[in-house]
Amino acid sequence: MSLLLDTHVFLWFDAGSQRLRPKVRKLIALTEQSVFVSAATFWEIAIKRRTGKLVLDGSPRVAAAAAGFIELPIDASDAETAGALDWEHRDPFDRMLVAHCLNRALTLVTADAALQSRSDIAVIGAE
Repeated sequence: MSLLLDTHVFLWFDAGSQRLRPKVRKLIALTEQSVFVSAATFWEIAIKRRTGKLVLDGSPRVAAAAAGFIELPIDASDAETAGALDWEHRDPFDRMLVAHCLNRALTLVTADAALQSRSDIAVIGAE
């Protein structure tokens, strides 16, 4: 199984947050798993840092690499899929995560109820 971490899940994992279920933390940490972090996640984190909504020490990209996570770029197919989703959800970052999952058969790890309710992608609840 290949996992894609939602932004909050990536941040919780990196911070050792108790919000992340122990079973999910263990699944993410398994070395035989391919764990991806989207470029959209790094973009979202950068925006939140710039606006003061998030304070972080260090680089999220360095943290992801240190954890053995794989950076997932956004390509034209992802952009088209995200834009074409028949889903009244305005968060462009969430739409991109869904597009990544659809285009690459990834399992999304999230605590977001709107994402967990989607029936067209595989989802693991983080909390």
